[in-house]
Amino acid sequence: MSQPGEDTIKALREAVKFSPDNGPLRKHLAETCLAFNRLEEAEREFREAIAVAPGDHGLKLGLAKTYLRRGRSSHALVIFEELSGNAAAMTPPVRVLYATALVRTGDIDGARTQYRRAVEADPAVADEALAEELGSVTTPGQSWKSDDEAESERTPVEADCGQKRGGGPTTEIERPKITFADIGGMDRVKEEIKLKIIHPLEHPDLYKAYGKKIGGGILMYGPPGCGKTHLARATAGQVKARFISVGINDVLNMWIGESEKNLHEIFDQARQNKPCVLFFDEVDALGASRTDLKHSAGRQLVNQFLAELDGVNADNEGLLILAATNAPWHIDPAFRRPGRFDRIIFVPPPDVPARAAICRIMLQGKPTDNVDADALAKKAEGFSGADIKNMIDVAIEAKLREAMAKGRPEPLTTRDLLAAARGLRPTTQEWFSTARNYALYSNQGGLYDDVLDHLKLR
Repeated sequence: MSQPGEDTIKALREAVKFSPDNGPLRKHLAETCLAFNRLEEAEREFREAIAVAPGDHGLKLGLAKTYLRRGRSSHALVIFEELSGNAAAMTPPVRVLYATALVRTGDIDGARTQYRRAVEADPAVADEALAEELGSVTTPGQSWKSDDEAESERTPVEADCGQKRGGGPTTEIERPKITFADIGGMDRVKEEIKLKIIHPLEHPDLYKAYGKKIGGGILMYGPPGCGKTHLARATAGQVKARFISVGINDVLNMWIGESEKNLHEIFDQARQNKPCVLFFDEVDALGASRTDLKHSAGRQLVNQFLAELDGVNADNEGLLILAATNAPWHIDPAFRRPGRFDRIIFVPPPDVPARAAICRIMLQGKPTDNVDADALAKKAEGFSGADIKNMIDVAIEAKLREAMAKGRPEPLTTRDLLAAARGLRPTTQEWFSTARNYALYSNQGGLYDDVLDHLKLR
């Protein structure tokens, strides 16, 4: 049975073959895929259309809508931030979508601002579900309340997103079993972490002799799916330290002052369990550039974060802080000051030997027949660790279908995995298309030189 819209989309694709540079035609094809909820195809078509017409704001908006439907809110947010620089592109419906992306990435204050502007300009775009999620939003026609007024009228049960005042963070302390031996490749990144974190713990007397404190921070950045979180957990396992993973939901709370309190309690919890690796995922959501923040609450959280890193009222000796981000350009520059995240490490997609090592690790425990990991690695150019896992999953699914048809299971072969790889594209390409612009035009102090080297642009 064919998918919905199959004939229409097929006809449009045939037309595009004869007119590949026709921007409006490509846009129509992408929008049709989106209308029939064929999201993966819509994303691909929008991106290809943008390559033909990079100045078309409608195409970028369509791609942002697709990202939102696919649950890739941080990707959508990058597009909305770019569109926000063009007043004509920021229509009320676009602002509502922008607010939705901000909510999903944890920036409630920013979402309220965008939603308020949208409804003030056109009450017809009001979204009751979104307004309820934002907490202080009224129905169209009513006056808007300030954040302080809205908070004073709410009961804890009505608090945004179900959060209760004074509930505190819910982080858990782990004892990771994995070590660097469980991570394929990434030798340069491992060496940086060893120098900053592991060697000081293994040779404390030597470091104390030079007056060097044990602890500090490392910020890892790069495309998603390349093992930043896995590496942080392996670091704790390598030194047999406790591990606390912090997500934005563990910190952010719409009650005034509660986010800062949550962050302080998380740092205190880590200090009481030293040596401890404290890992912040998507740290750009907690440490956004203060010049981009329009609300004092966001700036206060950044200030609190900086104070905790400095150990203003506490001792951070033995506290090892790792953070990961896919968007380092959104982080406040103050975090890069020595003594805070004074090591900033680019985590690129794995190279050929690393991809081969990842394949071998991920295939352990699975039925295989002399799989040539080196051949797979060469075929999977640009693949992240997550892409390689997806490749193996796709191959296994195909093998399961074959086993059901034949009535007997058979092991995975190199041919099965190569066939799966041919049907996939590396997800890292999209990240590099964004990072390339920052590396070329916003590379103060050579921060993104590693990106330029990876892209062979210098």
